[in-house]
Amino acid sequence: MKQKMSAICQKFLLGGAIATIAFNPLLSPALSADNAPQKSTTLEDNPKALIDEVWQIVNNEFVDRNFNNVDWLQKRQELLSGTYTNKKQAYIAIRKALKDVGDPYTRFLEPEEFEALTSQTSGETSGVGVRLAIDKRTNDIVVVETLKSSPAKEAGLQSGDRIVRINGKPTALMSLDQAIDEMQGAEGTSVNLQLSRQGKGVFAVTLTRAHIEIPSVSYTLKQEDQLKIGYIKLDEFSSHAAEQMKQAIEELKTKNVSGYVLDLRGNPGGLLYASVDIARMWMNEGKIVSTIDRRGGNRQFSANGTSLTNLPLVILVNQGSASASEILTGALKENGRATVVGTNTYGKATVQSVHSLSDGSGLAVTIARYYPPSGTNISKKGIKPDVEIGLTMDQQVRLQNDPSLMATSADPQYSRAITVIKTHSFAQPATPVKPIGIRPQ
Repeated sequence: MKQKMSAICQKFLLGGAIATIAFNPLLSPALSADNAPQKSTTLEDNPKALIDEVWQIVNNEFVDRNFNNVDWLQKRQELLSGTYTNKKQAYIAIRKALKDVGDPYTRFLEPEEFEALTSQTSGETSGVGVRLAIDKRTNDIVVVETLKSSPAKEAGLQSGDRIVRINGKPTALMSLDQAIDEMQGAEGTSVNLQLSRQGKGVFAVTLTRAHIEIPSVSYTLKQEDQLKIGYIKLDEFSSHAAEQMKQAIEELKTKNVSGYVLDLRGNPGGLLYASVDIARMWMNEGKIVSTIDRRGGNRQFSANGTSLTNLPLVILVNQGSASASEILTGALKENGRATVVGTNTYGKATVQSVHSLSDGSGLAVTIARYYPPSGTNISKKGIKPDVEIGLTMDQQVRLQNDPSLMATSADPQYSRAITVIKTHSFAQPATPVKPIGIRPQ
């Protein structure tokens, strides 16, 4: 059977969990005419056809040509000799076979998981445009933010509004995930909300779900004593992250900032080209990253003289900063463009391709390994900050329960970033300065 969407809807991934990092889809090895399975009119209902579809992709793309010392041809025979009465049984067999190759990032995604991943990496979804949270004190579902030009924003929903019912169902009986699922739906459909707002009481609105661009970047101007600091939080490297980062840098420049703090804490990764494009916004020259595939092919990405600013930059990272976050951090640190503050990053140094399968499920396959400019293997080791500072458990819980405290005096890692900038006397942005950081020897 032929790979459905093999070159149409595949992305190349990196991620701490399963966040993505993309290549050009045309770089993906395609199935040859000799070994490609033949398409069947009943392909979507054929468990063995799905199993062979997965086997073929792994056979052609997996970075380890020895498949972790697994006889992959024999594995195919074993898989196809089994009896499968439904797709769920095929899913179990696929997961077991993938586990044998010894790579946690080569993994099978059921249709719902694949749909969620596609939405995450595209940076787009269908919905009403609200961010929700649970009030730890009352267990109420609360509106944290309404997205720009969204149905929720246009209907006048505000931060702090409490959602009482969704489509008539009381939210008191829902988890946060259940509430989010209830809010989602196809573009053009409606969702009925009952809300409570201080000073207004209980009121109802009906929202029509629309196509929403999910913001990956948030930013603000911070006044720290005599310094104006541009604070930028990058949540993930989606397909819209680079354009959103460009807007953030340029808008903060107009406010005469003295330097920037780029917060990558908890960022699990994303599209490769997004990480390269964003690195080029901060550095004018130097290597960014190289990738090596199963055939030894080495592809290198470098700055191209298109940086948007040479102002001082501090990057915040932690154990949750993975993959594409580590590409960006490694490039800016090793080229002496930024000082890195926080704790060791995650240490994921592989690239995955993601394929849409015939039944709507998906497959992520590790196809390459990546290296920062120094060529260091960061797998399972991560990137060590220039300035190491962790958070106590109490501090972590406090910031997690009240995200508004991040990038304030209650955030020790952010405070240290400001100290770094002050220490290097970056108070005159118009004066050429030497970027802070450590250059590789």
